[in-house]
Amino acid sequence: MELRHLRYFVSLAECLSFTRAAERVHVTQSTLSHQIKQLEDELGHTLFERIGKRVVLTEAGETFLGYASKALLEVDHGLSHLKRAGDELTGEVRIGATGSFNVGFVPECLANFLERNPTVKVTVEELSADAIGQRLIDGTLDVGVAYEPADPTHLWFEPLYTEEMVLVVSPRHPLAQRKRVRMVELHRQAMVMLPHSFATRDLLDECFKSCGAEPVVVAEMNTIAPMIGLVARTQLATIISSLAVTGAEDVKTIPLESPTPMRTPGILWKRDAAQTPAVRSFAAAMRKMALGRSLRAA
Repeated sequence: MELRHLRYFVSLAECLSFTRAAERVHVTQSTLSHQIKQLEDELGHTLFERIGKRVVLTEAGETFLGYASKALLEVDHGLSHLKRAGDELTGEVRIGATGSFNVGFVPECLANFLERNPTVKVTVEELSADAIGQRLIDGTLDVGVAYEPADPTHLWFEPLYTEEMVLVVSPRHPLAQRKRVRMVELHRQAMVMLPHSFATRDLLDECFKSCGAEPVVVAEMNTIAPMIGLVARTQLATIISSLAVTGAEDVKTIPLESPTPMRTPGILWKRDAAQTPAVRSFAAAMRKMALGRSLRAA
């Protein structure tokens, strides 16, 4: 078993797509498939099952993923410590992030990245997903942190992890003490939501439609922090990523079910664009942070 086998396995386990996984590790799909088969033969277990066009982890694959991921983290950590001082990265990384990720995820990644690379200049702009995509295409951003774009023609989306969206209310709200809330219970509930220009709003509208609920949207805001501030001061509710509420002590978060709104954040790249070492290093920092979150959640 070689290190590349583990990297190919973890990449495929995270993407659950031979196409995306092969792009991530920069090999052809046939090479990736062959290497995964070698690993399965050596382990004596089938790690993936193909169901139609879908790829899913087997029970053995789920078990092995935790160990393989931790092994790669240790190897990457060791490699980072072997960098010589003269090899310090320089240059600039221009990042575009939607509001949900600019609250907690991006600052955490930046803190770790800048601690290791103090000579790199970083600029971060909070933008809509559409604006991030256009800026990547224009070449005025190096990397984006958002959800999968509706039109991937010029952009490549690299999934990072899967997250649940939660109900957010003030401590005085009638639902504040609930452990879970069904989406149908939000029928006629007064809410503040993102505008229809956001893909997240379309997702939530579909969730409401599927259970027959129609909330009363009394306000729309295009940034997360003001939405949380409004919820904290009123009897309005909202639904946002749980990561966007990190550290907010004046609101309550409640898991949703039937259905549970789910989103997959990821890294947005311009297809075929050359990336500097600094940009690649920051992307690696985001992957490690995302993997750490996934392991903690498991």
